[in-house]
Amino acid sequence: MDLRKTAENMKARGFTVRCYATASEAAAALAEELRGRTVGIGGSMTVAQMGLAEMLERQGCTVYARSRSMSPAEAEQAGRAEGYISSANGIAETGEIVNIDGTGNRVAATLYGPQKLYLIAGRNKLAPTLQDAVWRARNIAAPLNARRLNKKTPCTVGEPKCHDCRSPERICRGMTIHMAPMKGVGETIVVLIDEELGY
Repeated sequence: MDLRKTAENMKARGFTVRCYATASEAAAALAEELRGRTVGIGGSMTVAQMGLAEMLERQGCTVYARSRSMSPAEAEQAGRAEGYISSANGIAETGEIVNIDGTGNRVAATLYGPQKLYLIAGRNKLAPTLQDAVWRARNIAAPLNARRLNKKTPCTVGEPKCHDCRSPERICRGMTIHMAPMKGVGETIVVLIDEELGY
């Protein structure tokens, strides 16, 4: 997929887009920009691989990260933080962003609340069309996340693939598609990184 073309299509949809060659370059820029602010972080292997939560804390940020144990009150604060950081499960070259969630806190914060929303994705998240981005979210990202979380679902056995299961441990319960920035968010900033990151 063409990172530059994807960025152009996202900008045409109204997203703010920033492109970086490496994850370390992107993390340093975000940590500096968010210095001293409150920041919520949704569950994201991309963000974890970047070491972003730790960098933000070194910059004096108050960080509410889903990857850590959070009380219900802290989870609510994460969604109302000055900045909210998540990844994407799939990004269409045509500019749409796809996410799947089980609890809902992560996608909820991408739809309403934060002053600045940062959606970070490596080049492996790109897909040619919206349909391909949805397929990627369901058949690559969700099964690999279910496997990482030790869920007892059909998608964790053998080749990763969605079975549209009825398992009580199913993690893909809701899907969002951002076709343009949400009006309930101050600014939506898409951070595209020319490296493979996360699922």
